[in-house]
Amino acid sequence: MSYLRSAAFDEAGYVVLDSYDQSKDPQEWLDLEFVDWKSSGDTRFAPLTSAAGEMECNGFWNHTPPRTDKDGVWVTANAEKAPHLVARATEPGANLGRCRVIELQPNEYASALYNLHQDDNNRLNPDGTGWIVRGFFNLSDDPDSVLILREDRFNPDTEIRIPLAAGTQAIVDTQRFWHAVWHRGPEPRYCLITSWESGPELDAYVASHHGAPQTANYPLDSAFVEDAQTEVRRRLAERAAALAAKGKAPTADRGAED
Repeated sequence: MSYLRSAAFDEAGYVVLDSYDQSKDPQEWLDLEFVDWKSSGDTRFAPLTSAAGEMECNGFWNHTPPRTDKDGVWVTANAEKAPHLVARATEPGANLGRCRVIELQPNEYASALYNLHQDDNNRLNPDGTGWIVRGFFNLSDDPDSVLILREDRFNPDTEIRIPLAAGTQAIVDTQRFWHAVWHRGPEPRYCLITSWESGPELDAYVASHHGAPQTANYPLDSAFVEDAQTEVRRRLAERAAALAAKGKAPTADRGAED
């Protein structure tokens, strides 16, 4: 299929925008209603949009009629409490699908690697329309936590680590990258996650905020990385054995719901 894709993502597949001055905004996310929803880690979500404006987080393709991750409907009870977050989500002027705040509890690096997943944002996306990407706007101040991106799930040489200080803004082709967050805590991490349709509106927004790949990776000791890789392989083998004992085969974890 042929989709309209933003040129900014052609090579690297992600961009980091200018940092946002998060300190000027109230902490609206603390007033939102959260619902339990499993993603990569111990998580809850506060939906600002959903398929029909209900307080739920299901993929739009799981509704009747099923559709792709576009044309999100505002969840009034939460959107009215978060005008600054709504303004940030709508600023690009691009078609907006799912929009929610994630709450992630602290985790370990190995757990983040185990939970690496690709999204399925473009399920049912009509041919010839814009490819869907996702914005990650960090709300809490977590400078020692990182958004992990890998083009190859099991190859640490492909790993990009984006530090998550308050105001960090990244847009990622999450169907291209395996991704998860290593959140070192101690408090929960909060992030605004928004699905946008690629096109001239998003291109202009990225350019206006000087979007580009980061110039340096968050450093990690190679032995530490390899130890985590070993632990991930152990967990995956244990999971495969448990499934085999039940007569089931392990499947790839696309994790399409965060």
